Amino acid sequence: MNCELCTTLPGVELYADAKLRVILVDNEPDYPGFCRVIWREHVAEMSDLVPADRQYLMDWVWRVEAALRATLNPDKINLASLGNVVPHLHWHVIPRFADDAHFPAPVWAAKKPAGGVAHGAPDLAGRLRAALAARP
Repeated sequence: MNCELCTTLPGVELYADAKLRVILVDNEPDYPGFCRVIWREHVAEMSDLVPADRQYLMDWVWRVEAALRATLNPDKINLASLGNVVPHLHWHVIPRFADDAHFPAPVWAAKKPAGGVAHGAPDLAGRLRAALAARP
């Protein structure tokens, strides 16, 4: 199988267990805090999971959202589960700022003429790990 989410670790790992990984995407400079919650088992859709696993996955999506809000105070959080290019179940959790390169459009839209302001902070990964650990 040639699935990039199965074979590589794209970004900085913030959390991992037997079911999923939380990754801080480090190749999206316009979007500090862009995270992915990646299900370890190679499945394509939420309905491929049993109800308890669906709930567990969504709980972690919400934990990441809460950690990003507490750490970066964004104007909005975008949640997306697409899988059109990589049919491996994962969620994008993306903090958005009114001055980012695409706001209010999706991050995959055409960029605005002037880029946004950097909202990252020193040791963003460490701060997000601490925020995730503090959530029940």
